[in-house]
Amino acid sequence: MSALLDVVLPVFVVIGAGYLVVWLGWFADSAVEGLIRFTQNFAIPCLLFTAISRLDLGDHFNAPLLLSFYTGALAGFALGSLGARFVFGRPWEDAIAIGFCCLFSNSVLLGLPITERAYGADALEANFAIIALHSPFCYGVGITAMEVTRARGTAGLAVVRKVLKAMFSNALIIGIGLGVVVNLSGLTVPAPLQSGLDLISRAALPAALFGLGGVLVRYRPEGDLRVIALVCVVALGVHPAITFTLGSAFGLPENAIRSAVVTAAMAPGINAYIFANMYGAARRVAASAVLIGTGASIVTAWLWLGVLP
Repeated sequence: MSALLDVVLPVFVVIGAGYLVVWLGWFADSAVEGLIRFTQNFAIPCLLFTAISRLDLGDHFNAPLLLSFYTGALAGFALGSLGARFVFGRPWEDAIAIGFCCLFSNSVLLGLPITERAYGADALEANFAIIALHSPFCYGVGITAMEVTRARGTAGLAVVRKVLKAMFSNALIIGIGLGVVVNLSGLTVPAPLQSGLDLISRAALPAALFGLGGVLVRYRPEGDLRVIALVCVVALGVHPAITFTLGSAFGLPENAIRSAVVTAAMAPGINAYIFANMYGAARRVAASAVLIGTGASIVTAWLWLGVLP
């Protein structure tokens, strides 16, 4: 119970505060839009750039860690897509968007603060190693599957161009990429510039959590509740279970398995709705899955913290 009170609930208090003030009309919808734009396009990219530029890639970019997490993510995408298609009879475009909800866990806005509160700031290195590949991997899988489906397998180079354009116009991926360049090149960021980046980075998570709460006011639990239940079960249960099983089998260090499982156990992120909206597929299901999954992760995150060493 102390994990729920001390680790999980404070994160959701910030989300709830954002939700409440927007619901009451004390914080304008346009202000929420500006806050989300600031965090997604500036603050979080600065945070990711700073963290990855300083990360010891040799120690933390290890194959068992990434294989444990991304095998679970890919299995979640397959289960969500095939379940939506063959169990619930959704069109293939909807099925892929629903699979993307199972694939894209909220690794930054929920995974980072919960891991930090549970295990300390020094436990985040494996989180950042996962996050460095998260957006490129998930968007690469989702966009490729959607474009191939729409083109019925004949898109060829057009699919590759669309995937690359979507990935490399994403501010998060740009921040990650620049961080990798600085890390591998051995360049030193000038101290005044780095101090400024650190100031912006410190605002990233609290502002993003508050903004996430404000954004969730827009979404209502609509659509097929059975499909939403499928997304929540896969995202909050199956993905972390696979990650935990593989991580244990690979003998991952304690910090690494904690970061991998906590990240895997997070609800679908706002990017799940952005992807669905981008293709006009399963938008109500995606929005509802983000809302309901975020609420349900209060309990599931607490349960997973109890399972972890």
